[in-house]
Amino acid sequence: MPDFRTALHWPASHDLISLEQPVITMGSCFADVLGNYLQQHKFKTLTTPFGIAYNPVSIHQHLRMAIGKEPVATGAFIDHQGIHQHYQFHSVVSALSREVLDRMLHDKLKHTGQFLLSAKWLIITYGTAWIYALKDTGLVTANCHKMPAQLFRKELLTQKRILESFEQLYVDLKALNPGLNILLTVSPVRHIKDTLALNSVSKSVLRLACHTLQEQHDHVHYFPAFEIMMDDLRDYRFYKPDMIHPNEVAEQYILDTFASSFIDAKTRSFIETWSGIRKALQHKPFHPQSGQHQQFLQNLVHQLEQVKSLVDVREELELIQKQLNG
Repeated sequence: MPDFRTALHWPASHDLISLEQPVITMGSCFADVLGNYLQQHKFKTLTTPFGIAYNPVSIHQHLRMAIGKEPVATGAFIDHQGIHQHYQFHSVVSALSREVLDRMLHDKLKHTGQFLLSAKWLIITYGTAWIYALKDTGLVTANCHKMPAQLFRKELLTQKRILESFEQLYVDLKALNPGLNILLTVSPVRHIKDTLALNSVSKSVLRLACHTLQEQHDHVHYFPAFEIMMDDLRDYRFYKPDMIHPNEVAEQYILDTFASSFIDAKTRSFIETWSGIRKALQHKPFHPQSGQHQQFLQNLVHQLEQVKSLVDVREELELIQKQLNG
């Protein structure tokens, strides 16, 4: 029987992620997908601490700010309709006063910097090579916050500019944490507001930059989330109704490939075990006090006791204990 698809078989990395290794994810919304997957399976994870960011320059700036190598631009704060925001950060980093926003930024940067000291993996997902720079200062924005379009100049990052920006970040990160591995991905989400043609231009710049960086550095890796979506799955049934974002089936397929390529065998075995426990924890019985459900809870306690030497399950045990005592 003929094969009606071109499956992408990505080799296992020589550097693998284990359960006890701290991981930080940065970048576009696919960084959220990866980060949430790791968090759900009990990894020590910091997920997009400044909200999502799409272009490489802004992502690199966030990381350099977090380790004290670049200041937050003082002239980029805005007060729009009573909401205080900053052009270098997503709108989730906002407040009702400048003082609260300053404190929020300080706390987030400090926490991220401290996390990077011990992190073993930094996963960066680039979303687009298109940037919006303020016309009056040239500052690259991470978010335009729905301000008038005439304030910004749209530009396409070149591979050279991405490489230079990354190299500066790489030197700083390696000085801070020599054992850090960096995993680059290109987001499988299509930015069709740029038009399909210009989205292709953007993704090609990002992909070329990632390839070059992977070739230049031993501890910089690449995971083909974009290629899996475009060439392996390659069907609109794997998209959400907006025809832009991968649906749950596609995300799980990409995550399974990620696990087989970048997570060690022992941790993959734990993920399988924990997935069953998570599913059981989400079970909602019709009759909580029935003998059958109480036995189900006792079995679940036993399963949690078996993994508590690997991960913190105090919250889950406390939740079950309340149901047993209820």
